[in-house]
Formats: sequence, C-alpha cells, structure tokens
Amino acid sequence: MAFLESNRPAWPAEGTIFPVSEIDIEVSAEPHPFHLAEAERARESWQREIAANPHLFDGRMVLQRSVRIAEGRIVARAHIVPYSTFLWWRKTRESGAYHIFGMPMLLSSDGALIAIRMGPHTANAGRVYSPGGSLEPEDVVDGRCDVAGNIAREVKEETGISLSEAIAEPRWHAIHMDGTVTVFRVFRLAATADEVIARVAAHVAADPHPEIDEALAIRGPEPTAHNYPGFIPPILKWLFAR
Repeated sequence: MAFLESNRPAWPAEGTIFPVSEIDIEVSAEPHPFHLAEAERARESWQREIAANPHLFDGRMVLQRSVRIAEGRIVARAHIVPYSTFLWWRKTRESGAYHIFGMPMLLSSDGALIAIRMGPHTANAGRVYSPGGSLEPEDVVDGRCDVAGNIAREVKEETGISLSEAIAEPRWHAIHMDGTVTVFRVFRLAATADEVIARVAAHVAADPHPEIDEALAIRGPEPTAHNYPGFIPPILKWLFAR
C-alpha cells in the first residue's frame, strides 16, 4: 500500500479538528526512503544538534512514508528511523515523510487541561503541550502501531499518571499541520488540577532523568499563554468551546 503526495489535498483543512474512527499505521521492515536519501545530511545535522545539546539521544522511532485521511480513517505506511533522521525531516519538512503521533487531553475534575513543560535537555525544550511522544518500535504490535498503548506508556513515563485511572471519551480526533498529524483523545480524571500537578511534581522529583520540568493547569484557549507548538492553540479552542 502506498499513497502519493497528490492524496494530501484531500485531507481535512489544515489546522482544523476532525473526528477519527480508525488509525491504521502499518510498519514496514524496509528502510525509509527518506532516510536512505537523506542519511548523510541527517548525520551532519545531528552533529550540530548534539554539539548544542549533548543530552540528546539518537534512538529509534516510527516515521510515516505515506498517509491517507478519508472518511474519518487515518491509514499510513511507516518505517523505523533514527531520531536524527526525524529531526532532519522536521527542519526541512521535505516531501516523502510524515509524522503521526498521539497524545491524551487530560482534563481534571475542575475542568483544567493538564499539560507539561518539556525539560531543557530535550529537543522540545520549554515547549508546553499534553504529555506524549513519537511512536517507537516497542509500540509496534504485529506490524502495526498501537497508538493507545503509546500514549498510555508516554503519560506514565512523563507524569506517573496511569490512564487506567481516567475515563476516556469514546472518539479520537486529529489535526494536521505542515506534514504532522496529531491524534488525540480526551480523558477525564477524578482528581482536581492541584492534586494532579502535585502528583506529577512528586514523580518528577523522584525521577533521576525526568523529561519534563513540571505540569501546568491550562484553563482557557489563550494561544500565547505559554510556549505552545502550533497545533496546540486550535486544540485548546476546540476543547474549551465544547
């Protein structure tokens, strides 16, 4: 299965929230064509990255080769690539690759969205968004990505919170911007925002290598309240208008 770049204009409008009924990401054992074509430039870029931030780790992650979005279904073909290849693609946004990742929208009992601020040693230092991360090889089950399992693992690692404590809304939603597709689901926690933030603070304090600095309670859609990536303000507007 392969989808051409010409399919992309048929996607929902960029920056808009749309419902998702199915997420099917098939992972090929073959190298990603973008990685093969850009390996040398990615290595050179990585040397500059680690010179600026020696804490970065060139692990492995899932990067999509093709994505089709139609009638509420997201169907993709993906490959495992070095993180350095992804960072190079993120800089260039060249055709031939896409990035799909998932995250939960964690709502406290008093109506706040629980977000996190990334630590200074990460590639997204200072950015504020919901806990989550890129799909990794351990998220691949029988050749396909387990997005729900990925977000549960990432939230637990970053915050100490188990999604099994929360009530999940039945439907996924998504937004795409500049070749990146963010899929998300709303989860409602029984605890107040202050209680959740205190729990996350204790988790961060006990973690010898925390990815995040702290948790934050977001109570409105103001797009400049924090250092958000571009896809977060449209989600906030949608979330707080419901």
